[in-house]
Amino acid sequence: MTNNDSLVLRIAGRPVGRYTTRPELPPRLSPRPYLHPVTTLSGTAVTEFSPADHLHHLGVGVAVPDVEGHNFWGGRTFVRDRGPTELDNHGSQRHTAFQLSDPDGFVEELRWVAAGGELLRERRTVAATELTDSAWALDFTFSLTNTTPGPLSIGSPATNGRPGAAYGGFFWRARKEAAAPRVFTLDSEGEPEVHGTRADWLALAGSTWTLVFAGATEQTRKDPWFVRTEEYPGVGSSLAHDERVPIEPGETVVRRVVTVVADGVLPRTEAAALVRKAVSP
Repeated sequence: MTNNDSLVLRIAGRPVGRYTTRPELPPRLSPRPYLHPVTTLSGTAVTEFSPADHLHHLGVGVAVPDVEGHNFWGGRTFVRDRGPTELDNHGSQRHTAFQLSDPDGFVEELRWVAAGGELLRERRTVAATELTDSAWALDFTFSLTNTTPGPLSIGSPATNGRPGAAYGGFFWRARKEAAAPRVFTLDSEGEPEVHGTRADWLALAGSTWTLVFAGATEQTRKDPWFVRTEEYPGVGSSLAHDERVPIEPGETVVRRVVTVVADGVLPRTEAAALVRKAVSP
């Protein structure tokens, strides 16, 4: 299943995702472990890695544009009263070890390092579960612990003055097709209606596939969704939407997102049913 740099997630022996732990990437992309390609059970890829429109979008993972001023998202940094600015402030997420590694998941330890020092220690738990003969679930939990002697905080371009840009946290860069994907929740549809809102689940549907994202803890469900469909297809859960998230020394922030990966374009009722099955204890 594993080598020094990657492992493969499998459902009943079938590969559904490759996880790269030590990517060789330029510092400007904020190097970090990522899942890509992630596929449906029939083999359709539903992620993109370093696409031309955003080279720093790396499949599925955790990316945060502002940890105490350090960029763990990649690309330019949004600076208040200046806008997107090229800064030499990029950090990296460094794989330390797997505490557990099985064909259907893993538990990983990581260090978030910037300017020569460690800011955060992360425990990442990922599991793949079969739901039906055409859908499976990716269960993704990350726990960030402040290992510095002082308080630090997590921000976003939104908290730094750019309205509507509260990206940062769990992020899935989806497959780009000729037509923009459809995005919907149980009671709303379209990027303008869904972006920045809270919903128990959110679906992104392409030509032959559907991704259904669900906050799997009460705290995660409080985070609004970050959604892009027209500019590029991507979904994330916003850690810092309205204000910065403080983390005191030794304290831990935890989020869990479960994503249904399905063949076909799901109706709302089926999307909701699969989410219930994926998130139930």
